[in-house]
Amino acid sequence: MKASAFVYPWDVNGDPGAPARIAELGVDQVTLAAAYHSTRALTPRHPRHRIVTAEYASVLYPPGDRWTGRGLRPYPAGRWAPGNAYGEAADALAAAGLEVHTWVVLAHNSRLGADHPDTSVVNAYGDRYPWAPCIAQPATRAYLVDLAAEAAVRPGAHGTELESLGWYGLAHLHAHDKTAGVGLGEAGQYLMSLCFCPSCRAGYGAHGLDADELAAAVRTALEPLWRGAADDGGWPTVGRLLGADTAAATRAWRDTTAATLQEEAVTAVRAGAPDGFQVLLHADPVSYHCGANAGVDPARILLVADGVVVPCTGGTALLAPFAAHAGERTVLAANLTVVAGMGGSPGTLAADAARARAQGATELRLYHAGLASDGDLAAVREALAAR
Repeated sequence: MKASAFVYPWDVNGDPGAPARIAELGVDQVTLAAAYHSTRALTPRHPRHRIVTAEYASVLYPPGDRWTGRGLRPYPAGRWAPGNAYGEAADALAAAGLEVHTWVVLAHNSRLGADHPDTSVVNAYGDRYPWAPCIAQPATRAYLVDLAAEAAVRPGAHGTELESLGWYGLAHLHAHDKTAGVGLGEAGQYLMSLCFCPSCRAGYGAHGLDADELAAAVRTALEPLWRGAADDGGWPTVGRLLGADTAAATRAWRDTTAATLQEEAVTAVRAGAPDGFQVLLHADPVSYHCGANAGVDPARILLVADGVVVPCTGGTALLAPFAAHAGERTVLAANLTVVAGMGGSPGTLAADAARARAQGATELRLYHAGLASDGDLAAVREALAAR
């Protein structure tokens, strides 16, 4: 199975040994961040630093002229990735014999929400989620589509992986996060992720719902959950709490909004890409799920993109719905965390990869070559050598 390792530009730039070290893992490809959210990252082998703090979501290359005069536009990176950090790292990795694909994070941007509050998801209580741009808003959609097109098709890239191309909701690893005191379950997460910005209010209206009545119903449905009565019944619980018809109408609005954005973004990427350029989405086969792995309809998305990257750390069950709709050339990449300190299991990589293959996976994604310890990387080398 073809394997690719995730990498940040700051893992490579300033470390002459990094490209060869990554190539020696036995991977065929790197998935290199070109647009990324804020983070604090360890760099355990870099000769100049050990911690990189990316203070806000940014592009890791100089943004182009398409953004001139636009209110919503990407932010250039600061000192953590100055200049064309992506391009510098991509050139070094390619020189080591690695095929470079871009890694593009889209609807996850706290600074955008801070600078342009009206772009954010608004919950039923009126609280804004600055990390979550509402993908129903026309200006936000235009921004995300253009960002996907520009950040994905960087010079020399052979393909792209689009992350967070869908709804982002309540769940978010925020700085000093204090939201885990009440376990909401899947139903509560969905209800707390419903957006009530003007665009979404109009969208609910088009599906026969009064937005004010819906917001009140959501708040009523959430009351027992705040008192500790949440369960993990998933979508049936949403229907029970909100009413089956109302729940279905909210999902119809959100599913269509996400699916059309995904189609527009992939079309825009392909319009500017060379022949043979591969377009994958980080995806979850449950369409009402929010987050970095966007909820999708497997049958629909595999008619749009070349494939998907599926979270498989802890199990491979999410591969099966995609495998049921995969064609001969569909890429189903199993994303496995190989950083032990982040819940990964590099020591079982060979067995995990075999299980993923049995579930239909055609490729591996390894998270993350820059964050892993030397021991983690040694386990990866051993597992990939045995393929």
